[in-house]
Parts: sequence; C-alpha cells; structure tokens
Amino acid sequence: MYFVITVLIIIGDQATKQMALSGLVLNHSSPIIQGFLNLSLTYNYGAAFSILQNRQGILIPITLIVSGIILYYMIRNKKTGHWSLMLSLALILGGGIGNLIDRIRLGYVIDYLEFKFVQFPVFNVADMSVVCGSALLVIYILFIEAKVQKTMAGSYDK
Repeated sequence: MYFVITVLIIIGDQATKQMALSGLVLNHSSPIIQGFLNLSLTYNYGAAFSILQNRQGILIPITLIVSGIILYYMIRNKKTGHWSLMLSLALILGGGIGNLIDRIRLGYVIDYLEFKFVQFPVFNVADMSVVCGSALLVIYILFIEAKVQKTMAGSYDK
C-alpha cells in the first residue's frame, strides 16, 4: 500500500506540473482565492527555499542516496513497520522522486502554488508531500516510536 502511495504522489506531482506548464505563464501570478492562494509558475534551480541554487550536481546524488535508503528501509520493513513511519517515508520518497525527475529532466524544479497571506516560497505537490511526510516522521519519533519499541520488546520477552 505504501508503495502505491509513493507512485500516486509521483504521478500527481508530475501531472500537476505539466498542467502548470501548459496553463500558466512563467513568473506571472493568477489568483485562485484572492489574497490567499495564487498559481504562480516559477522554476527553482535549488532546493527548499531556493538554497543551493544551481547545485544540481550535489542535489541529484543526495536525493538518489536518500531515496535509495528510504526505499531499502521500506522494502525491508514493509510487513513490520509501523503505519505512521511507513506512511511518512512513502510521502517523503514520493515527493523526493517527483522533484528529482524535474532536476534530472529539466535542471530545475517546477513550482506553481503560492500562498499570498504569508511570506512563503512557491511550491508544488512534491514539496507538500515531503513536508507532510517529514512532519509525520517527527510525530512518529517524538510520540510513537518509544511505544512501538516497548511493545516489540515485550513481545520478545514472551
């Protein structure tokens, strides 16, 4: 199931980016909800918040390595991993691969969603997936992991 989620995120991300490319003008904002949400096609040549601009030679290998580690972990623990951990990894992996496809294919990441009510960078479905997956991973680590470990240790004692 978690691999399906990863694939659906990649497909959804790439499909929405293609729609943005075909329907929006580069560096032009189109309000969706006035004063709240705009569609604004931009190209990000860096990572989150435009850090590491024009450093695809670093970003691509790092993303490949991290994606490989996540994929390996997910395969190895597909039957025993806690659902929240596996979901967080599926979200991070799907978003990472979605943006990786852009970096390899285009040399930049296509962004198109812009919140107008806060000072926040333009983003995309892959970015949302990575952020949500990372937040869920933090929740897992802070609140769930110890309980899972305790339960597993208890089952070994029997």
